[in-house]
Amino acid sequence: MSTLTVHKENHVATITIESPPANALSSVILQDLSNELDAIEKDSSIKAILLKGEGKFFSAGADIKEFTSLQGASDYEALASKGQQLFNRIENFHIPVIAAIHGAALGGGLELAMSCHIRYVTHDAKIGLPELNLGIIPGFAGTQRLPRYVGSAKAYEMTLTGVPISGKEAAKFGLANQSFSDEELFPAADKLAKTIASKSGPTIHHVMKLIPYAHTSQLQDGVKQEAAAFGQVFGNEDAKEGIQAFIEKRKPQFSDQ
Repeated sequence: MSTLTVHKENHVATITIESPPANALSSVILQDLSNELDAIEKDSSIKAILLKGEGKFFSAGADIKEFTSLQGASDYEALASKGQQLFNRIENFHIPVIAAIHGAALGGGLELAMSCHIRYVTHDAKIGLPELNLGIIPGFAGTQRLPRYVGSAKAYEMTLTGVPISGKEAAKFGLANQSFSDEELFPAADKLAKTIASKSGPTIHHVMKLIPYAHTSQLQDGVKQEAAAFGQVFGNEDAKEGIQAFIEKRKPQFSDQ
């Protein structure tokens, strides 16, 4: 039985984690999520993914009970590598993945959210890496992604104390794009996903490849790749349609060609 449900509409795939009560990220959930990404990669109609949790939480962390079945450092390292590989795949996915976070994104839940490209949260969501409270450390790249968004000083504070911040604070520090009331979150995230998915597929794919260069020392490579992609998209039918629609003051009808 799958731990996820998937709904596809208007070129958006909405993936909901359904593993009550905390949507803890078990190895089964990680595998199910990987399988859904496989399916979406084969579906050219999907141009954005919205990821959310059912019930009270986005995800309150990894499945701690599962840890007790592991034997030795090699088993724990293998689990960490599995999560890291999946989250790296999300970060490098060909279409944007939007996390809609309510309730809590803690530990592995936050590490999953940080691998997504855009994060919307509720004002009072609990956001943090509490692993040190258990005598362990983050294992799904939390120590590496968190400083990207909040800076090293705040990352040290959050990780070493294990004290979560609110969704409103997360937006202030750049860990989330925006914070919303409970009632506003899912409609706002859905609207964002549909807005993105209304764009031309090839242009979305180019942007997803180009922006990651800004996180590396290869800025000049990124600039060259952007110029090449800029030239390529102008040969597409969608570019002709988009420009003509602008001139005619109408909404473009993209064909993803």
